[in-house]
Amino acid sequence: MRIDKLLSNIGYGSRKEVKQLLKTGAVKADGVSIKDAKTHVDPAAQMITVHGETVEYKEHIYLMLNKPGGYLSATEDSVQETVIDLLEMEDAVYKPFPVGRLDKDTEGLLLLTNDGQLSHQLLSPKKHVPKTYYAKILGKVTEEDAAAFKQGVELDDGYVTKPASLVILSADEQSEINITITEGKFHQVKRMFEAVGKKVTYLKRISMGPLLLDENLALGEYRELTEEEVEALQNAKAIEL
Repeated sequence: MRIDKLLSNIGYGSRKEVKQLLKTGAVKADGVSIKDAKTHVDPAAQMITVHGETVEYKEHIYLMLNKPGGYLSATEDSVQETVIDLLEMEDAVYKPFPVGRLDKDTEGLLLLTNDGQLSHQLLSPKKHVPKTYYAKILGKVTEEDAAAFKQGVELDDGYVTKPASLVILSADEQSEINITITEGKFHQVKRMFEAVGKKVTYLKRISMGPLLLDENLALGEYRELTEEEVEALQNAKAIEL
């Protein structure tokens, strides 16, 4: 990889600014100054330093965010805050993006990465990667609702959902449930409950495929995935509900 591209990718400035930095002799590879922006380096095999500080370069970054309400699942917005605004600059420079989306008022597990191949794999309709949500429902959720979700329900636009698994945690005027779906239609969980005459008052995603929300993450906090978690996502299989 060209040295100017590497340094630009991880936040040392534009290509033009990096070229000016190189001219000062502040950039070194294995102790040898690099002044030519076209010089190719291997960050995995060479020690790259800027002003004596070692440069850490990662091709891909994988972050688990416990998304709070009030943030858009987007990379940028001219008016509202996005989940990228929750990241430290050292992570934001890798330009991660949300894998799928959570509604603005929905909390919980959101994967952020710059690995386009993994994102496509997880979101592909052919994969049917399951996503599980915890929700509070206005109205008493019944086993009849669970049976209807198992068959698929018709949404307000006529679309019939794929089978979903509904587990009733408590059934009262304010019910609590877990629901697992394998697709991601707009406001799907909320619209599914509207189809059976009920309303979602709180929604939180707790898993995506094999990835479980880390209970140690407070709202707005995030961490890098472990190698085992990344490998599990890469090997995520479709399921039948």
